[in-house]
Amino acid sequence: MSAPTSPLGQATTYRNRYAPDVLHPIERSRGRAELGIHGAPPFRGVDIWNAYELSWLDPHGKPVVALGEFHVPADSPALIESKSFKLYLNSFSGERLSVAALREHLARDLGRAAGAPVAVHLCLADEFAAQRIEEPEGTSLDDLQLEIDHYGPPRPDFLRADTAAAPVAETLRSDLLKSNCPVTGQPDWASVRIDYTGAPIERAGLLRYLVSFREHREFHEHCVERIYMDLMERCAPVRLDVYARYTRRGGLDINPFRSSSGRHTPGNPRGARQ
Repeated sequence: MSAPTSPLGQATTYRNRYAPDVLHPIERSRGRAELGIHGAPPFRGVDIWNAYELSWLDPHGKPVVALGEFHVPADSPALIESKSFKLYLNSFSGERLSVAALREHLARDLGRAAGAPVAVHLCLADEFAAQRIEEPEGTSLDDLQLEIDHYGPPRPDFLRADTAAAPVAETLRSDLLKSNCPVTGQPDWASVRIDYTGAPIERAGLLRYLVSFREHREFHEHCVERIYMDLMERCAPVRLDVYARYTRRGGLDINPFRSSSGRHTPGNPRGARQ
């Protein structure tokens, strides 16, 4: 399924004519095997991509700008490498297309790369003023006064839940998640929201665990799946959602959501750092 060579970490020529061939799928099974996941994953979810540098020419040759929102299902066989996604979007900058034709190209090409249908929404310039800044909901862990000295690799043994206490339903959040690109080493910054029902998760240990990703190298999607799997194994909640909102790089942000229920999808709240 994957193209032979990823553009990530390589010098690249930016093309301004339609180039679906630059899209580079990466099989999800590679990262999931490290987590002990073989076959269908034990969660549902979606990767929500936002594109802030999307432009093409209208049928008369006048440039058009828009924001793009793309929903790649978590059960798709492949994720899409981010630099190839950027190169693909930039390849429309010299193409004359109607909005409908562009949307059709995007849905078809991205779905083909991911191996599953990809939902596409375009926010045109007359809708820009309605865009809002919203921070993830929940109780922040970041004001906890802690001594922290471990920044990688991730330490699931920091996680624990008080099984003697009454179950709770709560939402916890942190702006301190950071990991690194597994190819280039570039930093990936994120806010993360953990919504669960079950024995109370010990908050200091959870924050230490999230900080332990700081020097870890892994794609955004696999980091969120690692968090989900570690919480399930160590804390055994009866319901769990993990949603990370990563800051943009190259005009794109990636926001993976993983859920035990699969009965709902998250919103797409753009944070101040995005």
